[in-house]
Amino acid sequence: MKKIYFLLAITLLATTFLMPAQAQFPMGGVAPVKALPGTAGDQTPKGSAKITGFVVDSSVTKAVEFANIALYNKATGKAVDGTVADEKGKFVLNKIAEGEYRLLISFLGFKNKTIENITLTKGQDLDLGVIKLSANVQTLNEVVVTGQAALIEEKVDRLVYNADKDIAAKGGDATDVLRKVPLLTVDLDGNVSLRGSQNIRVLINNKPSTIIASSVSDALKQIPADQIKTVEVITSPSAKYDAEGSGGIINIITKKNSLQGMNLNVDSGVGNRGSSLSLNGSYRKGKAGFTLGGFGRANYNTITKTSLEQTSIANGITTQTRQTGDGNSRGLFGQYNLGFDYDLAKNQSITAGLRYGVRNFISQQDLVTRLYTNGVAGVASGRDVEAKNLSGTIDINVDYLHTYKKPQQEWSMSTLYSRNGLTNDFDANLLNGDGGLKSRQRNLNSNVNQEFTFQTDYQTPIKKNQLLEFGGKGIFREVTSNYRYLMAGPTGEFTKEINQPSGELIYHQNIAAGYSSYTYTTKKRYTLKGGLRYEHTFIDASTREGGPIGIANYGVLVPSVNASKTIKGTTLKLGYNRRIQRPGLQQLNPNFNAANPQNITIGNPSLRPELTNNFELGLSKTIKKVFVNATFFGRVTNNAISQVRRPSDTLAGAIITTYENIGRQHAYGTNIFANIAVTSKINVGLFSNVFYTTLSGQAIGENGVSQNLTNDGFNVSGGLFSQAQFKNGWGAQAFGFLQGSQVQLQGVQGGFGFYTVGIKKDFKNKKGSIGLAGENFLSKRFNIHTELKSPQFNQVNDVYLYNRGVRLTFTYKIGKMTMDAPKKKARSVNNDDVKTEGGGQAAPGAAPGAGTPRQ
Repeated sequence: MKKIYFLLAITLLATTFLMPAQAQFPMGGVAPVKALPGTAGDQTPKGSAKITGFVVDSSVTKAVEFANIALYNKATGKAVDGTVADEKGKFVLNKIAEGEYRLLISFLGFKNKTIENITLTKGQDLDLGVIKLSANVQTLNEVVVTGQAALIEEKVDRLVYNADKDIAAKGGDATDVLRKVPLLTVDLDGNVSLRGSQNIRVLINNKPSTIIASSVSDALKQIPADQIKTVEVITSPSAKYDAEGSGGIINIITKKNSLQGMNLNVDSGVGNRGSSLSLNGSYRKGKAGFTLGGFGRANYNTITKTSLEQTSIANGITTQTRQTGDGNSRGLFGQYNLGFDYDLAKNQSITAGLRYGVRNFISQQDLVTRLYTNGVAGVASGRDVEAKNLSGTIDINVDYLHTYKKPQQEWSMSTLYSRNGLTNDFDANLLNGDGGLKSRQRNLNSNVNQEFTFQTDYQTPIKKNQLLEFGGKGIFREVTSNYRYLMAGPTGEFTKEINQPSGELIYHQNIAAGYSSYTYTTKKRYTLKGGLRYEHTFIDASTREGGPIGIANYGVLVPSVNASKTIKGTTLKLGYNRRIQRPGLQQLNPNFNAANPQNITIGNPSLRPELTNNFELGLSKTIKKVFVNATFFGRVTNNAISQVRRPSDTLAGAIITTYENIGRQHAYGTNIFANIAVTSKINVGLFSNVFYTTLSGQAIGENGVSQNLTNDGFNVSGGLFSQAQFKNGWGAQAFGFLQGSQVQLQGVQGGFGFYTVGIKKDFKNKKGSIGLAGENFLSKRFNIHTELKSPQFNQVNDVYLYNRGVRLTFTYKIGKMTMDAPKKKARSVNNDDVKTEGGGQAAPGAAPGAGTPRQ
């Protein structure tokens, strides 16, 4: 689409110069233009003055890419120079002679903008700042022409989803937005997948956070939906990005501004399953700017029911488990941030930020279990469990950027310190068959993940069609996890439980990296971007009881190639990259999590990284009012990290889930997206994800004997969404999604569905709005049915989620701002180098992941 816009912009620019002046200026005449500047007939004198500026859409403060810029001599009315704005809306006119001029800015779908009385002196550098274009809505023979930002944008290595106008997500969080992004799948717990892979990195404004490493789903709950501007899905990361994230990278861009003055936005929502309150303010005066924000969200009244049936064979004994559970959960999530930026000089800036995130998630479950040993029924037992998942995260960053006179030439330095204190505990009351309290059990698991990162990047253009980038980075990470079990009678003090393991994991992981990237664009608009990155990882890991863990240091060379070309209105993209996925601390932590003693999880400190080769071919085209994007991809992973289950040798009927490098994992499939502009006020989107996956490897079976494991099958998901704008500020939006069954190494995890409908009414003064949204209101509950099996066990698990909901939202803006020209700000550190537990919520007793995302 960018190539189409560019060609169209060139055509319009030529038309601007060549058409009669009366057509350009209906209200006043100037002489027709005889020849374009720079042609044989052009005798325009050159000078040393310069004009720069930024062109934006006045309605959404978004750059107008490839807008046409024409400069006219005020005395003669002749066009003397012209150019086209870049992807950020920026334009530059160089070597202009002193004199008096007028400037015309135009683009399809917007009203022409004329800036009169421009007087230039010799050597003057005139910055016009931000120039706002208004949408052009005209009725010509019953045809409406209007300018709207594209819902989906394509770049050479990513897909960009513009989330600005999401109505139904008001009062929600980032999870509600990501469900609507093509290529992504978000389950009902908030776990995110990209093309079926949960091995992804999530960035927030290109900045890392240790809270992301601990739990992606919990981190997303802390980001208010109405503060998200765009979501970038980077399917083929270049060498500039960390090598981590075999599935790709998701970059969430929140709304920012470069306004002068002070403002405060208040957003709130209340519903039967959750409430939220957000306050975000900013102040800017001259060279300095400050931002202060806070967001809090409470979840409550979340009910689940479970049913578990499993049969295991261990030590020659067959044990059948039948278990039912009733549970509920509640949570408080908050994020608070303070930001500062200052222009040290015209070409130098410094930014600093402080962000604190807090999570207080508590779940309660009542379990009733009956065991059958070789067909003989045992006595039923009860277990009431309360699990706590608590964390406090702090991120501090200081960044510096130096730009040069040559466009696109810049050098930056970035630093980041992150610390996350995470607690995953549970308390269990063990009940007799008659419901009486028999004893009490407690698992304490406290973790600290802290890291310091320094990086520097430099980029410079080589001629006008080539860009060279290179840089280096160091990450210094330390994670500790302390875990133990305690027991007590119906009353009295807790003491250490002898039969359950206790210990401490100490994990140091330092990474040194360097990269170089090269971008080349031909005269025929071919774009090629290639790069090479090398990362070396140094690991020092040990447990208090077992001593050092034998994990060798390792290095990896990561190539990447991306290419794009527009042919007759069709944009073609090709990409290849190699990625590495280091195990996260959720997979490594050896804590024995027995909150449900029939379904136990434990980490594996000896995991090795997995390596993935990604291939993709993308096609996109606009056919009248329909935009279509189709991507075909392949993914081959070695040493794939996967969940593996086996019967317990010591606990009757129990199944233990751990992690292994199982061998190879292949996935081949397609993602298809279509957006239909039914009218200028209504659009409909359809998307589907279909891929075939195979998993194979070895795992430890009964009595320590290795067994070969294989599984394969199709994974299918899809959905649609629609939004409409009506008169008097009314709007509506609907969304529906269906996820099919997911193939796992030892079985199939059940699918689910999700849908929401919302309406919104803007106030007349555009200062606020009120909205109403309903979720899953036609369904009493969803059932996720999972079947797992091996020669030693069979497990059937049903989870019933009662998530029918409705919420009322309100937003209001206080303060008055004036537009100022945006300036490049210093880049921030982005770490994206560690695998989490499928991006999902950390299980009670699990340690935090050690990575944070990066650009």
